[in-house]
Amino acid sequence: MIEGTLIGESIRVGAELSGVRLTVRKVSRAALGDAAAGQPELWTFIEFEADESQGAILADALADVLDRPGGWYTDFRTPDETFVVYAGRVFRYPRGDGAGRAEAADYGRSVGVPEDQLDWPV
Repeated sequence: MIEGTLIGESIRVGAELSGVRLTVRKVSRAALGDAAAGQPELWTFIEFEADESQGAILADALADVLDRPGGWYTDFRTPDETFVVYAGRVFRYPRGDGAGRAEAADYGRSVGVPEDQLDWPV
């Protein structure tokens, strides 16, 4: 099973996420944005699940709809792998792989993700 979180505001205006069946587990809002990073103050968190076999398809679909520029990403994981997806870029590595995580975090820094937001689960 895939488990992940998507921030609604990270989706590019006019984009449509389709082609993968997602089960929404929870939707919540919080004031966690970083104005200095060009982010809106309020975020809508969409916690989801999907079939594990859809990981690569979901990652590619998300890479196509995430907004640029400005450091948006989404992450999800299977029991064995972590996916970190930025606009136009997908990182996929075995869970617990420090080098894979570091590469995804370094890329995030390079596109403007604030350090305290590089906090996806291990």
